[in-house]
Amino acid sequence: MTRTTTARPAWRAYVPFAVGAVLVVVMAILPLLNLSLPGILPGPTYSPGSLALLSLCMVFAALALSYNLLLGSGGMLSFGHALYFGAGAYGLGIILENTGVPLWPGIFLALVGGLLIALVTGAVSQRVSGIPFAMVTLAFAQAGSLLVRRNAQITGGEEGLSINTTNVPDFLVGVVNTRNLYWVCLAVLVIVYLAALWVDRSAIGHVARAASENDLRVQVLGLRPYVAKLVLFVVAGGMASLAGVAYFLLQSGTVPRAVSADLTITVLVMVVLGGVGFRWGAIVGGVLYTLLDQRLTVLAGSEAIASLPDILRIPLSEPLFLLGTIFVLVVMFLPGGIAGTIDSWQRRRRGRSTLPVLEQVGRADDAGEDAKEEARI
Repeated sequence: MTRTTTARPAWRAYVPFAVGAVLVVVMAILPLLNLSLPGILPGPTYSPGSLALLSLCMVFAALALSYNLLLGSGGMLSFGHALYFGAGAYGLGIILENTGVPLWPGIFLALVGGLLIALVTGAVSQRVSGIPFAMVTLAFAQAGSLLVRRNAQITGGEEGLSINTTNVPDFLVGVVNTRNLYWVCLAVLVIVYLAALWVDRSAIGHVARAASENDLRVQVLGLRPYVAKLVLFVVAGGMASLAGVAYFLLQSGTVPRAVSADLTITVLVMVVLGGVGFRWGAIVGGVLYTLLDQRLTVLAGSEAIASLPDILRIPLSEPLFLLGTIFVLVVMFLPGGIAGTIDSWQRRRRGRSTLPVLEQVGRADDAGEDAKEEARI
C-alpha cells in the first residue's frame, strides 16, 4: 500500500524561524515600552520589578530547554540536573570572590567547570539506564548539595553566596541596571535555544533520540549510542551551567537550592507542563511555571484569601497546593503538555502521523531488507 503525502510549500519551513525572530525582537524592545499586564506583571514592563520577573522566567526557560534536551531528545530521566545549574552559579561566584579574574573570563571558567563536571558524572551515569540512571544522577546531585552546604567558608553554606562586584562591570550591578540584566538573560535564552536546535538536528541528536527508543538496534546499525548520549548529556549540562551564570548575575548571588534535587523536580514539572520533546514547549513551561509560582505566592497572601473560611483559606494560602492542583489538571486533561496537545491537534487536522525517529534512522537498513526480499520472490 502506497502512502500519499501532500507536499508542503517551501516557505512554510521558514515560518517557525520568522516567528521566533519576531518574538526575540519584541522581547528585546519590551523594556523600552510602557505596557501593563495586571495580574501577570507587578508593574509596567519598564519597571525593575517586572523586568526582574521576566528575566527569571527566561533563566528557567533556558534551564527547562536544557533538561528537555536530556528527557525529550535522549530519553534520559535525570534527578540531578540542578547540579550543573548550581555549578554555573556557584562556580562564577567562587571565581569572582577568590580571584582577580574579570567577569567575562570568569563566566568562561565557570562554564568550563560545569562542562567538566557534566563529562565526569555523565560518563559514569551512562553506564546504566532507566531508573538506575535516575538514581545515579540523584546521588551526584545530593553529593553536590552536601558539598555546598558543608563548605561555608567557600560557598557560604546555608546562607548562600553573594556576588562580589569588584570585577563586575557597573552596568550589570544594582536595581537600576535590571534592564541590562534582562537583555543578558534574553541573550542566554537565545544561545541555549540555538544550541538545543543544533544538537537536535545533528547526527548526534538523531542517534541519541533513536537510542532512547531502541538502544540495541542502534548498535546493530553500527552506531555508538553511548557516545551520542554522553555528548547530549554534556551539552545539556553546559546549557544548564550557562543558565546558572545568568541566575547568579540576576539574583546577585545564589543559594543551596540551586544544586538541590528539588530544583530538578521543579524543572521536570516545567518540561512536562510545556510538553516533553518540544523546544518551544519547554520555554512555555518554564515561563508559565515561574509566573504562576510568583503570582500565586502574592495571591496566597492577599486579603481576599485571608477573608475566606478556613476550609478554603488554608489550602488556597499555600502556593504549592495551587501549583500542584494545576499540574494534576494538566496531566489529566493535557497528557502531552501544552505543546504536545497543540501538536496532536494540528496533526489530526492535517491527517498526518508522526514517523518514529528510530524508523528514520533505520530506514536505509529496512529499504535494503525489503529489496532483498523482493529479489527472493
